[in-house]
Amino acid sequence: MASIGEQIVKLYVGKLPYRTTDQDLNDLFGQYGQVLSATIIMDRETGRSKGFGFVEMSNDEEAQSAMSQLNNSSLEGRTIIVNEAQEKRDNRGGGGGGYPRRDSGGGGGYRDRRY
Repeated sequence: MASIGEQIVKLYVGKLPYRTTDQDLNDLFGQYGQVLSATIIMDRETGRSKGFGFVEMSNDEEAQSAMSQLNNSSLEGRTIIVNEAQEKRDNRGGGGGGYPRRDSGGGGGYRDRRY
């Protein structure tokens, strides 16, 4: 029985075989309920899987069922981890806006040039 205001549950899925696809994840979790999205996280530089992904399910009961059945289960010889995804933390601790820090010694830096 669905209640008003049920929210989407996002699950983290780790230690996946590197050849697992979004569709494989969708099919696996679809056995336990409605999958709204299934995404494998890819490395930007290589285009290869990072070995983890996220699944969004339509309600908590189905997500809990998938978690309890799939956590520490075997997928293509690998023991996968399934748990509720944590909110992404903002790790930008006031640094240099993503630019590498220049040490003051050694010369060669843009501040050492005479314009």
